[in-house]
Amino acid sequence: MNQTPKPTSNPTPPLLSAFGFRPSAFGFPSDFGSRISAFLLSLALLSACTFQPLSAAPSAPVRIIFDTDIGNDVDDALALSVLHALQTRGDSELLAVTITKTDELAAPFVDAMNHFYGRPRIPIGFTRSGLTNEPSKFLPLAEVKDGGKLRYPHRLKRGSDTPEATRLLRQVLSRQPDRSVVMVQVGYFSNFAALLGTPPDKYSPLDGRELVRQKVKLLSVMAGSFQTNRHDLEYNVVQDLPASKRLARDWPTPIVWSGFEIGIALPYPAISIERDFDYVAHHPAAEAYCLYNPPPHERPTWDLTSVLYAVYPDRGYFDMSPPGTVTVEPDGFTRFTPGGSGRDRYLILSRIQGARVKEALVQLVSQPPRMQR
Repeated sequence: MNQTPKPTSNPTPPLLSAFGFRPSAFGFPSDFGSRISAFLLSLALLSACTFQPLSAAPSAPVRIIFDTDIGNDVDDALALSVLHALQTRGDSELLAVTITKTDELAAPFVDAMNHFYGRPRIPIGFTRSGLTNEPSKFLPLAEVKDGGKLRYPHRLKRGSDTPEATRLLRQVLSRQPDRSVVMVQVGYFSNFAALLGTPPDKYSPLDGRELVRQKVKLLSVMAGSFQTNRHDLEYNVVQDLPASKRLARDWPTPIVWSGFEIGIALPYPAISIERDFDYVAHHPAAEAYCLYNPPPHERPTWDLTSVLYAVYPDRGYFDMSPPGTVTVEPDGFTRFTPGGSGRDRYLILSRIQGARVKEALVQLVSQPPRMQR
């Protein structure tokens, strides 16, 4: 029997033997087949690495509506800076800002910040609640001039020149995909509670509660106090107590509460205000901070935490309570009752998480603006 001898020096069979010839017959080196095999294997691996779909596609920017009592405390201004930084990074889109503080300079100040960050077309709505207004330490920045020109250019002259907040909310929500909007409330409950009671209009055939149910996937709210043995009455809740009770009772989507205990545990570093904003001669958030209470004071980051969770709920910055229900009692105390089917949860912060959150907030607040579309 004629048997083909087994190779002794090269275990790889001739690559082209299936075609009836040996590489050496054409002047190729004897190890040509091995080289080609190695080359094709490398090419296959490269192709797999290059063209294989990624395991997770980039997520779309989180659609945000921001409701604020800006002017009462400077953390609102810092939170607005965080939102602009997140939009610059492509992680969020600020659809609108609505204001619950009845100060005519609140909307111009927000407009000035939006201009500073290169987004002058973000719509702004103003409350018509008639709540008592306390003078702000930093909103007059909107009127400061240098050499006869506004230090922070903006279009709005006063808050009452803007649309009424609930009308703007209905207009913006009606244009969004279903269950796509995260609403962030860091001030009084006035605007969002009033939205629930709005009737159908030219923007939507749905009443306010059903419009929220259809368009909103989450409400991230800075309010209440949950990890304490005291009977705390938190500021945002008690300022418009009827509205707070109504929202807590009637809001139709999940709510995540960032309580007083979260922001108080995360003071914003004074050294950041002193050093991290000198890339411009004037920065509205840093100047507002200094006017409100200058360094070495370190202001708690209450409102910033609700913004951070709203955009990055899955980054492990916070732990979460079990589901339950938050009720606002007659004096404004926020009571959490655990229950498996509850609508509400509240944020929990460990010491290790606190260090991460503080670093993230400093980087976002102090991030330089970049012109955006």
